[in-house]
Amino acid sequence: MYERSLEYMRLLLIIPIKLPDAVTLLLGGVIAFLLAFLLAFLVKSFCYKVGWLDKPAARRVHKKAVPRLGGIAIFLAFVIASLLIYTPGPNLNAHANELTIYWLLIGAGALLVIVHAYDDVVGLSPWPKLIAQTLAVFIILGPWIDRTFHGILLFTFNNPFGVDHFTPGIPWYREPTLFLVVHNSDIALAAIPAILLTWFWTVGMMNTVNWIDGMDGLATGVVGIAALFITLISFILHQYSIAVLSAIFTGAVFGFLPHNWNPAKIFMGDSGSMFLGFTLAVLSIMGGAKLAMALMVLGVPIFDVALVIINRIRRGQSPLHYDKTHLHYRLMAMGLSVKQICYLFYGVAIIFGLLALSFSGVHAAHLYKFVGIVLVVLTMFGLIIWVDYRQRLRGVPIELGGPDISPKNSDERTPQDSASENTPVEPSENETLVNQPQSHSIDEHARTPLLP
Repeated sequence: MYERSLEYMRLLLIIPIKLPDAVTLLLGGVIAFLLAFLLAFLVKSFCYKVGWLDKPAARRVHKKAVPRLGGIAIFLAFVIASLLIYTPGPNLNAHANELTIYWLLIGAGALLVIVHAYDDVVGLSPWPKLIAQTLAVFIILGPWIDRTFHGILLFTFNNPFGVDHFTPGIPWYREPTLFLVVHNSDIALAAIPAILLTWFWTVGMMNTVNWIDGMDGLATGVVGIAALFITLISFILHQYSIAVLSAIFTGAVFGFLPHNWNPAKIFMGDSGSMFLGFTLAVLSIMGGAKLAMALMVLGVPIFDVALVIINRIRRGQSPLHYDKTHLHYRLMAMGLSVKQICYLFYGVAIIFGLLALSFSGVHAAHLYKFVGIVLVVLTMFGLIIWVDYRQRLRGVPIELGGPDISPKNSDERTPQDSASENTPVEPSENETLVNQPQSHSIDEHARTPLLP
């Protein structure tokens, strides 16, 4: 009954024209691109009118006030284009399930955008934002009163060392699919590990995108590339409805990129980075076979975030402590420009995306994707060694960052700065490499190790 009511809602909104799948794919992407591009102008104009701007400060790179609510344009473009173009798959069961996930995605995405838009304008401490992210995951799980999860639940994995097809009597470690305790989407205590894994993947993806959103166009381009490869792989696997939804998301992200390209005219803000990370996490789970691809394309940013957190904990700091040890900041300290850093990250994402695309549908694809993830790890460590070597040649140390600047040291302060005075948070978009006051004493020329 619930899925049927959702279907009636869809019938009032979709365009009643049957188009070839490839044409629908392209049309959805183009419409979303144009909507995001045009809506960004409206959001930018509105922000200037009401004064919701990210003002220059000691921790910022930009020299003039820039609007910071571009995520609203991306979200609205995605919603409008998907309401016009997207339709679930023809299979009755898959149709109802995809339709439910779609509306859960819209609802959870709206929650994230609203909460983090408030954070962009007024400022929030990390805990309310983490609660909002957890609620978004709860929504996308779709727990109903029939004791079943109707959304997404990450409880199966393709076994890279398993056989192609299940045969009775084979050991569990040779089965083609591995299960995380449960074998279905029923709500039970045994599903807790799957729920926690789904939370970890989704929240982790949101914060990964947010934490690499430190330079103009970096997060936008990398997420757009990842979404593009999810689109292509879904199309190759004949998951046409998921491919269309991914194409719409890809178009919305790339439609915002011209505004966000260095020098940025508008920032996506936390409202944008959280929605991008959340949607990317959901699309990588829908239909299966794309989780490894997402790990390959976003592997370098993901492992960068993991290493930075590990080193902060090793130094006795909070994982949210502000410093400049992310890979993109190290590359900037090495002498690369913002555009060059974006090109480097884009190139790595495209290479591994093409590699994942070449594995799709081939024999032993899961094993090849596992090898691809190993290559991502090796690439990440190769980049770290290369950056550290170049920094040693230049004699440019990376200093530890301290907490936010206090009011007495800054004449111009943004709402975000005020909200985070007593809670050191991850640097947001376009923060400088200017040394910050240290929370503890360190040698002036000491290097911050990145390798654990």
